[in-house]
Order: sequence, then C-alpha cells, then structure tokens
Amino acid sequence: MNTKNTNRPYSRRKFIQTTGAAAIAAPLIMKSSFLNGQNLPASDRINLGIIGCGGMGMANLNACVTNPNVVVTAACDVWKDRLDPVVERFKTTCTGYTDFREMLRKKDLDAVIISTPAHWHALIAIAACEAGKDIYLQKPMTMHLGESLAVRNAVRQHKIICQVGTQIHASENYRRVVELIRSGNLGEIGTVRTFFVMNEGPKGIGLGNNTTNIPKGMDWDMWVGPARMQPFNPNVVRDAFYHCFWMDFSGGWTPGMAPHIIDLPIWALDLGYPTEVSATGGRFIIKDDGDAYDNHEVMMRYPNMTMTWMQSSTNSYGFDFLRGQESKRRLGIYIHGVNGTLQTDYDNHVILPEGDRMKGMVTPEKSIAPSPGHELEWLECIRSRKLPSCNPDYHVRIDVPMALSTLSLKLGRSIRFDPAKEAIIGDKEASELALPEYRAPWKFPKHYL
Repeated sequence: MNTKNTNRPYSRRKFIQTTGAAAIAAPLIMKSSFLNGQNLPASDRINLGIIGCGGMGMANLNACVTNPNVVVTAACDVWKDRLDPVVERFKTTCTGYTDFREMLRKKDLDAVIISTPAHWHALIAIAACEAGKDIYLQKPMTMHLGESLAVRNAVRQHKIICQVGTQIHASENYRRVVELIRSGNLGEIGTVRTFFVMNEGPKGIGLGNNTTNIPKGMDWDMWVGPARMQPFNPNVVRDAFYHCFWMDFSGGWTPGMAPHIIDLPIWALDLGYPTEVSATGGRFIIKDDGDAYDNHEVMMRYPNMTMTWMQSSTNSYGFDFLRGQESKRRLGIYIHGVNGTLQTDYDNHVILPEGDRMKGMVTPEKSIAPSPGHELEWLECIRSRKLPSCNPDYHVRIDVPMALSTLSLKLGRSIRFDPAKEAIIGDKEASELALPEYRAPWKFPKHYL
C-alpha cells in the first residue's frame, strides 16, 4: 500500500473542465453567493451539502461554516424534524432533500458531509465519489473489510478529497505524543494497549421500546436502508451514541470509538495492516433492545509488535486514567518501549521511565504543525487538492483491523491477513463474510474491489 502520495495536483477547476460541469448556469451560482451576503468569486466558493443532520453532522457543519468561503446549498435527511431546521437556517441558499441520490445530482454542489449512521457510510460515500463530490466522512469509515477497501478505491479512482471524521487527530496532544514516540526516546516498542470503558449494565438502553409508531415525517425504510429491517425503536435514532447498541447500524462500540483511540499509535508508529487479529467477548450482562456485545477484547499482531484493544460497557475502571470513583466513560493508550512507557488519552500524556534508561533524554522540539481544525483542514485541501491527514489511504489502516476484530468475534476464531494482497488468508467463510450483505434493492458495489 502506498501511503506516501500526499500531494496529488488535481484542481477543482480542472475537474470541472474535464467533466463538462463548466456549463452550470452562472445566474444560479451568483444567486447563492449574493443571498448569503457574500461577494465570492465562483472559483473561491465551496458549495457544501450535508447528508445526515443529527448532532455529529451539525457539529461538522458548524465547524465548516466558520470558513467564509463556504455556502451551504443542500441538506438531506430522512427525518423532517432534523432536515427542516437546517434548511431554515440557510434558507437563502439551501435546498432540502430526503434522498441522498437526488441531492448528489445537484450540479452546483462541490462537497458533502456524510454523517449518517455507519451502515450507510460506504454506499453514500461511493455514490458521492461517482458524483464528483469531495467528502467529509464521519467515522467509522465503514463497518466491513470489503466496504473499507471499496471506499478507499473509489476515492482514489475518482480523485476525491476525503477526510474521515476522527477529529481528535487534529489535537495538539496527539501531535506531541507522535513527536515523542518518533524521537526514539522510548526505545523499541513491543506492545501498545488501548481501551475504552463505561458502565451501561445491566439495563443498557432499556427493554420494550420497539414500536410500530414511527414518527411523522420519518422514512424508516430509508433510515434502515441496506441494513436488516428491524422494528422502529426511538432510542436508535436519538444520536450516534445509541447507534452503538445495535450491530446492524454500527458494528458496536469498537467501530464507534476505536477510530479515535487506535489512530494515535497507528499514526505515531506508522503501522501498516496487522497480520493477525484475534477477538473474544460477547453480550454477557446487558439485556436491552439492542444486540451489540458488551465486552470486546482484541489482539492485533503486527510484524514486530502487538496492539490490544479492550472495550467494556459493563465496568468503567480506567487504570491510571481513573479520576475518582464515579462511573463514567474513560479511555486510554499505553505505549510500552524498552526505555519507558508513555500513557496518554485525548488531552494529556505522561512518560514513566524504566529506571534511569531515559536519563538525559530531552523532549523533542515541535515539528508537526498545528491543525486549523479537522473540518477546516479538509476545506483547505479541497482548494489545494492535497490529501488531508485522515484520508482513506491512511484510514484503511485503522478501519481494517476494526472490521477484522468484529469478524473474529462473530466467527470465534483468529483471522490471518495478508497486508500485501489486502486479503484474509486461509478462511473462505471469513473472506465471504468480509463483504456486506445488503437488503434489497441496495447492492454492494463489488467492482471497486
């Protein structure tokens, strides 16, 4: 896998010329700029849309509109209660849609935020690529191995600028940790341990909330989309937190939270794919309307080290990250080298030396430039046509081990993986299950594999 191509000189102007989109009617473009109180040249403006107008999507949109060159021209959601406020907020420029396919046919649309539940990510992202729209794709990038590779390949083929929404990647703390690890001060790294814990047991989100009373103005069939049809449950549509209680809509808490956490060691150590992933766990304690595992233990084997992931929904003990005895969400990363251990979370890091092995070592100077913000970096890359930091060529290295971990849990056995071929080794059943099975009429675009 080539991860060094960080500057593909492919301008939006060239894209418009080569696809014939230069024939877009000028009065319509001028109108959106004028009504937004702006006087922006068409070449500077980014006409932005959003697909999925829930809480996370609105946070991404709010960050994007701080850029004065952004004009919100489209919004899509299958629930009018979420769609209508966005259209009203940007009413001078924004058109509302309930079908993403119709929205993506909009010619004067440059880029889209995709912040739907995870089971929709691959299909919508690939459709956006085919429509020539740049993408901000919320994490997890996908839920299945085949989806991850297909999205990466579609982004490559259509020369799309795509940023995967792991916002913590933009933090100053992560930058300092990467510099520390790459300085060599810790010595050779043999093990990385990562975790995310909370306590939702034993009741979880509660039992008995499935209903036939679908909210007025919601297209439940479209919300479920390619996933297995299930009864409507008011909890599953509340926000992204609740998606993680349903396997079909999220893959559970590992795809839900691990992208933020295993991102740091993969970035700092420049890890490729693991060669073997083993997972155990299950739904041991929580009894609610969902069906996701409540404990998940994962071992990822790399050529010269191992990385572990621990997720628990039934106990929130946080090891060195425990602050008081209250039950709360906690996470952490331990990076164990021969000279010392670095422990970190989103905000802080501490180094614990092995005796005097780090005596005389100095903190490396800052070398990684600060981020303007994860979303704003994406907007800058749309104009420069440089790859953003969390582009799919990078993010598959995060997405693939997560997909293999949930597959290993499902099958109850280790999965061996060939990094060069990007393929599961010696397990026909696992290889078949690595491709998603979509509910009709939706079909997985296998041609991107």
